[in-house]
Amino acid sequence: MKFLAALLVMAFVAGCGGNRFDRGDSGAVTRFSTGPISRACLSSDRKARSARLCGCIQTVANRSLSSSDQRKASRFFADPQRAHDTWMSQSPSDDAFWDRYKAFAARSEQSCRGY
Repeated sequence: MKFLAALLVMAFVAGCGGNRFDRGDSGAVTRFSTGPISRACLSSDRKARSARLCGCIQTVANRSLSSSDQRKASRFFADPQRAHDTWMSQSPSDDAFWDRYKAFAARSEQSCRGY
Protein backbone atom coordinates (compact mmCIF):
# COMPACT_ATOMS: atom_id res chain seq x y z
CA MET A 1 0.00 0.00 0.00
CA LYS A 2 2.74 2.45 0.95
CA PHE A 3 4.74 1.57 -2.16
CA LEU A 4 1.69 2.31 -4.28
CA ALA A 5 1.24 5.67 -2.55
CA ALA A 6 4.90 6.57 -3.14
CA LEU A 7 4.58 5.58 -6.77
CA LEU A 8 1.44 7.70 -7.12
CA VAL A 9 3.27 10.71 -5.67
CA MET A 10 6.02 10.25 -8.27
CA ALA A 11 3.53 9.91 -11.11
CA PHE A 12 1.64 12.91 -9.81
CA VAL A 13 4.73 15.12 -9.76
CA ALA A 14 5.82 13.97 -13.21
CA GLY A 15 2.40 14.46 -14.72
CA CYS A 16 1.18 17.61 -13.06
CA GLY A 17 0.00 20.44 -15.19
CA GLY A 18 -1.24 24.60 -14.79
CA ASN A 19 -0.68 28.16 -15.82
CA ARG A 20 1.42 29.20 -18.76
CA PHE A 21 4.01 30.71 -16.44
CA ASP A 22 4.79 29.86 -12.86
CA ARG A 23 4.07 32.86 -10.66
CA GLY A 24 5.83 33.10 -7.34
CA ASP A 25 4.61 34.73 -4.18
CA SER A 26 5.43 38.15 -5.64
CA GLY A 27 3.19 37.53 -8.67
CA ALA A 28 6.12 38.10 -11.05
CA VAL A 29 6.51 35.79 -14.01
CA THR A 30 9.37 33.35 -13.50
CA ARG A 31 11.25 31.67 -16.30
CA PHE A 32 11.49 27.91 -16.10
CA SER A 33 14.49 26.54 -14.25
CA THR A 34 16.98 23.78 -14.86
CA GLY A 35 18.49 21.60 -12.19
CA PRO A 36 18.53 18.04 -10.85
CA ILE A 37 14.74 17.65 -10.72
CA SER A 38 14.32 19.03 -14.24
CA ARG A 39 17.06 16.78 -15.65
CA ALA A 40 15.63 13.69 -13.94
CA CYS A 41 12.14 14.57 -15.16
CA LEU A 42 13.32 15.02 -18.75
CA SER A 43 15.27 11.76 -18.72
CA SER A 44 12.33 9.79 -17.34
CA ASP A 45 10.20 7.58 -19.55
CA ARG A 46 6.96 9.27 -18.50
CA LYS A 47 4.67 10.14 -21.35
CA ALA A 48 3.66 13.55 -19.95
CA ARG A 49 7.21 14.92 -19.66
CA SER A 50 8.13 18.11 -21.49
CA ALA A 51 10.74 20.83 -21.08
CA ARG A 52 8.04 23.24 -19.88
CA LEU A 53 6.59 20.82 -17.32
CA CYS A 54 9.97 19.70 -16.02
CA GLY A 55 11.19 23.31 -15.86
CA CYS A 56 8.10 24.31 -13.93
CA ILE A 57 8.59 21.48 -11.45
CA GLN A 58 12.22 22.56 -11.03
CA THR A 59 11.13 26.15 -10.36
CA VAL A 60 8.88 24.90 -7.57
CA ALA A 61 11.72 22.70 -6.26
CA ASN A 62 14.01 25.72 -6.12
CA ARG A 63 11.49 27.44 -3.86
CA SER A 64 10.61 24.38 -1.78
CA LEU A 65 13.64 22.12 -1.43
CA SER A 66 17.29 22.56 -0.54
CA SER A 67 19.93 21.51 -3.08
CA SER A 68 20.50 18.33 -1.09
CA ASP A 69 16.75 17.57 -1.04
CA GLN A 70 16.57 18.16 -4.79
CA ARG A 71 19.39 15.71 -5.47
CA LYS A 72 17.72 13.12 -3.24
CA ALA A 73 14.30 13.61 -4.84
CA SER A 74 15.71 13.53 -8.38
CA ARG A 75 16.82 9.94 -7.79
CA PHE A 76 13.19 8.92 -7.31
CA PHE A 77 12.46 9.39 -11.02
CA ALA A 78 14.83 6.58 -12.01
CA ASP A 79 14.36 4.45 -8.89
CA PRO A 80 10.84 4.49 -7.39
CA GLN A 81 12.01 1.89 -4.87
CA ARG A 82 14.27 4.55 -3.37
CA ALA A 83 11.20 6.73 -2.80
CA HIS A 84 9.46 3.83 -1.10
CA ASP A 85 12.48 3.08 1.08
CA THR A 86 12.73 6.74 2.11
CA TRP A 87 9.04 6.88 2.90
CA MET A 88 9.19 3.67 4.96
CA SER A 89 12.38 4.65 6.78
CA GLN A 90 12.11 5.20 10.50
CA SER A 91 14.84 7.84 10.61
CA PRO A 92 13.87 11.34 11.73
CA SER A 93 15.84 12.90 8.86
CA ASP A 94 13.97 10.81 6.25
CA ASP A 95 10.65 11.64 7.92
CA ALA A 96 11.46 15.36 7.78
CA PHE A 97 12.57 15.05 4.15
CA TRP A 98 9.36 13.21 3.25
CA ASP A 99 7.25 16.00 4.77
CA ARG A 100 9.14 18.59 2.68
CA TYR A 101 8.83 16.38 -0.40
CA LYS A 102 5.05 15.97 0.00
CA ALA A 103 4.65 19.74 0.32
CA PHE A 104 6.79 20.19 -2.81
CA ALA A 105 4.64 17.68 -4.71
CA ALA A 106 1.46 19.52 -3.74
CA ARG A 107 2.93 22.89 -4.78
CA SER A 108 4.13 21.38 -8.08
CA GLU A 109 0.67 20.09 -8.89
CA GLN A 110 -0.90 23.46 -8.18
CA SER A 111 1.73 25.55 -9.99
CA CYS A 112 2.35 23.34 -13.00
CA ARG A 113 -1.17 22.25 -13.89
CA GLY A 114 -1.77 22.38 -17.63
CA TYR A 115 1.76 21.73 -18.91
